[in-house]
Amino acid sequence: MISALQWVRRGAAQAKPDKYDLDEKEFNRINEFASQHLADAKEDLEAARKAEGKMDVESNTDPELAEYNLDDYDEEKPQGQVATVFSNLKGLTYYTSNREDPYITLRDEEDEDAGDLLIQPTDNLLLAAKTEDDISHLEIYLYDESADNEGNMYVHHDIMLPAFPLCLEWLDFRVGRKSSLETPGNYVAIGTFDTEIEIWDLDTIDNMYPDAVLGSQPKPKKKGAKRSKKANNEYHTDAVMALAWNKQHRNILASASADTTVKLWDLKTQQCAHSFNHHSDKVQAIAWNPIEATAMATGSYDKTVAVFDSRAPDARATWKLQADVECLRWDPHDANCFYVSTDDGMVQYFDGRQGGAQPVFRLHAHDKAVSALDINTTIRGCIVTGSTDGSVKVWDVNENRPSMITSRNVKSDIGQVFSITFCPDAPFNLAMAGSAGKVNIWDIATNAGVRRAFEGRSAIVASTNAETERVVAIPSDDEPESEEDMDGAEIDMDDVAESDYEEESGDDV
Repeated sequence: MISALQWVRRGAAQAKPDKYDLDEKEFNRINEFASQHLADAKEDLEAARKAEGKMDVESNTDPELAEYNLDDYDEEKPQGQVATVFSNLKGLTYYTSNREDPYITLRDEEDEDAGDLLIQPTDNLLLAAKTEDDISHLEIYLYDESADNEGNMYVHHDIMLPAFPLCLEWLDFRVGRKSSLETPGNYVAIGTFDTEIEIWDLDTIDNMYPDAVLGSQPKPKKKGAKRSKKANNEYHTDAVMALAWNKQHRNILASASADTTVKLWDLKTQQCAHSFNHHSDKVQAIAWNPIEATAMATGSYDKTVAVFDSRAPDARATWKLQADVECLRWDPHDANCFYVSTDDGMVQYFDGRQGGAQPVFRLHAHDKAVSALDINTTIRGCIVTGSTDGSVKVWDVNENRPSMITSRNVKSDIGQVFSITFCPDAPFNLAMAGSAGKVNIWDIATNAGVRRAFEGRSAIVASTNAETERVVAIPSDDEPESEEDMDGAEIDMDDVAESDYEEESGDDV
């Protein structure tokens, strides 16, 4: 499955990515990093064994085998220095490619296909947090929209992840090995079921470890003691569910967690700068205001949305909802207002200046949870919703009177919809992904209904003249997912009608 998507704008990526260089400094860094995590894993394993208790079994060992002490085989202590993951690497000669190794005459396949690694100024990168067979990784797709006017997408490289990923956030603030460079970088912050936030350099392929890790927990004072799950002001103690990078204060990254807290991280020091605990349940969504750099909105499973200035968090406005929050987006065309979707199929639009007031409008978008939501930054009033019912819908909410323009059943392609996002450079290219573990890019401007609805609001729509809708996907030889794997409600498109809306009174029509 794919749990999150994130576009990287054109020109942000390095044209020719760097090869991972395991020099002495990097070796020491990852050796220390790996040793710490290995020690933690050993402590957890030892604690688990003690919790289960040792089974007292009478020994029936063959006398001839008794001298080998097989019963205590696992208890033997290593002699000398404790071995780590990379203990045997030091002293080995390492070459970044077969071209540099004098003992290898065959060329790397990567060298032969070096052209595939080049990133052109017209290319976008699309990041997908993917999990297959309990193995999680980040796939970095290269999308070339100009390829034969049909679009072309393939996996450029990937990164292995330590746990199930829940959220992605792109940022250009340099950290780690390249922090001394003055030019903007190309990084992704990843939140997972682990409590830490990893930041990876997207301009380096074959990376072994992240360039920065935020929120590492200290070791318990007592050996074998479990880490506390109690929320605190320094690090998260449960899964990281949402991330938001502040584009104006570029060294600030906000995170929302299942431990009920929201934290601000200073990327310069890689420490928690502030922690907020105004929610009473898991915090699912977080977003910085596009105009007011210090204002943010947060949404939680406690069925509330809060808007506040991070410099004065006690003076916050709060809205009570009828269901758990799924997604939260500020309106790029009116920074005073925001959209929120919930797990009862609703999308509501609020004025952030009127805390606790009724929504400006309420839209019953789907019969199941609205698990994905995005706002078109180019065309005012164009929003899209995705649901666990396996459908994606395009809406026109101009003048606060929402109407459905088109609906696409994607259950057979991507299953339940978990993430949808418009491309920042081609605003009608909509990336979609979900439970089936596949990515589709739908050019909604190739839909006749979309062109009619938004005609006159964008030159891009007016210039599009397609006879058939364009959807770009990576060809797959895999067998289709079973109906149970897709797990979504069947949709009869003949029964889909334009959803009703409500005015400021808040009454459903």
